[in-house]
Amino acid sequence: MSDVAVMSQRSLRISLRNVDGLIAALMLPVMLMLLFVYLFGGAIETGTRYVTYVVPGVILLCAAYGASMTAVSVASDMAEGVIDRFRSMDVSGSAILAGHVTASAARNLASAVIVLAVAYLIGFRPQAGPARWLAAAGVLLAFIVALSWLSAAVGLLAKSAEAASGFTFFVLFLPYPSSAFVPIETMPTWLHGFAEHQPATPVIETVRGLLLDQPIGDSAGLALAWCASIAILSVGAAALLFQTRTRG
Repeated sequence: MSDVAVMSQRSLRISLRNVDGLIAALMLPVMLMLLFVYLFGGAIETGTRYVTYVVPGVILLCAAYGASMTAVSVASDMAEGVIDRFRSMDVSGSAILAGHVTASAARNLASAVIVLAVAYLIGFRPQAGPARWLAAAGVLLAFIVALSWLSAAVGLLAKSAEAASGFTFFVLFLPYPSSAFVPIETMPTWLHGFAEHQPATPVIETVRGLLLDQPIGDSAGLALAWCASIAILSVGAAALLFQTRTRG
């Protein structure tokens, strides 16, 4: 655990020193939220104020984008020989990767708080009590951890940080064909199947229902099942790729 703590602190220090990347990670979701609320919100019918509908989707977009940056961090460490240096110091591979994932969770929860603060200023009024706030944070944390482990595996698979950055674009667009910004019923019929059954939708529906004190049905179970499945497969893939890349 001490190695994980040290590796997490290292990743957080690197994030704080990368001022440009930090500002982009924090400002992009806020700018997207303002864009959707003030430019498109008046033309989109959701049955409620658009800011109330869209904020959970923006939080998920923020978390997904931030978690995907783990791929770039891991790929950079591999390309620059940093991981080989840690291995020579008898730091385990699991501690190195867990440090990246832990730092990702801390960064993205902080980003989510900033998005919520700005959302409150422009009219978002959550109705959740303490238990529902904790439940929403738990689901969001599960999603961040799962996606961070997937990103770590992608970072090990990529040959360079530039190649790994392509994954961030894929993740950035994943919430769009979901219920994040418009109701699925308003999408083309051929897109309904994907939008309803991709991992972002149940996570968004759960966070939205919890924050607005509305029924969540089976979406929480589906969200946690998606997160657990992604995390288990990604941890296994990351362990296998780490052994392959550092062998010899």
